[in-house]
Amino acid sequence: SGCSHAGLLDDGLSCFVSMSRDYAISPSVEHFMCMIDLLGRAGQLNEAENLVNNMPFGHYTSVWMSFLGACRIHGDLERGARAAQHVSELDPKNSAPFVSLSNIYAVAGKWDDATKVRKMMDNMGVKKKSGHSCIEVNQRVHEFIVGDTLHPQKEEIYTKLQKLNKQMEEAGYMPDIKAVLQDAEEGNKEHMLCYHSEKLAIAFGLISTLPGTSLHITKNLRVCSDCHAATKFISKIVNRKIIVRDSNRFHHFQHGVCSCGDYW
Repeated sequence: SGCSHAGLLDDGLSCFVSMSRDYAISPSVEHFMCMIDLLGRAGQLNEAENLVNNMPFGHYTSVWMSFLGACRIHGDLERGARAAQHVSELDPKNSAPFVSLSNIYAVAGKWDDATKVRKMMDNMGVKKKSGHSCIEVNQRVHEFIVGDTLHPQKEEIYTKLQKLNKQMEEAGYMPDIKAVLQDAEEGNKEHMLCYHSEKLAIAFGLISTLPGTSLHITKNLRVCSDCHAATKFISKIVNRKIIVRDSNRFHHFQHGVCSCGDYW
């Protein structure tokens, strides 16, 4: 797992092979899943898919989801569709494969296909999990959703975020509009990116804590590419450590870099 998140393909492969060759240890499902994730993240999707299909344990939802995540990262529509089909057969009420496949189509600009997947979800009664981010300040947990306007300090939060956006642009930040998975004009997409839940949580944390205080944020979904890039800029601009726990891993942002090495 460590090799996967660090992108150490050769080291991971060596460990996997060494288990049975040198120590007579049969790899478990978890070991296969780590290896599939490692191959997939490194872009070796053909090898990853072959390993999935040749596992001695049969098919597992978690394994196909790991492979589907790699297809999303690399924009492989064909393999992504196959992986999503396998997951939906194994776990029909799981929204994750449908959302991932829809996102793959959206990033590729195939809006009709993305819409078809969403309609399929509706017809099957599968509901998408809503994204939210939380931050604890003064022993109280504050929760935010995208475009949140319900927080009592919303005006201060949005003022801080607008200031941060200007500072980030001056520092070279460019909005990653591919992270907007809706068919909209480019200007509208940039506006949508400004108010993602983790950015609101960060802005609130900055106005509610002393300078130099680390911020700890949790998000129930995978942090998007734009928020990841923005948080790197923010950590450098405000000189703070920002720790984000998303559905995949911990991200430690400090001095403009992230502990994941932009590989998550």
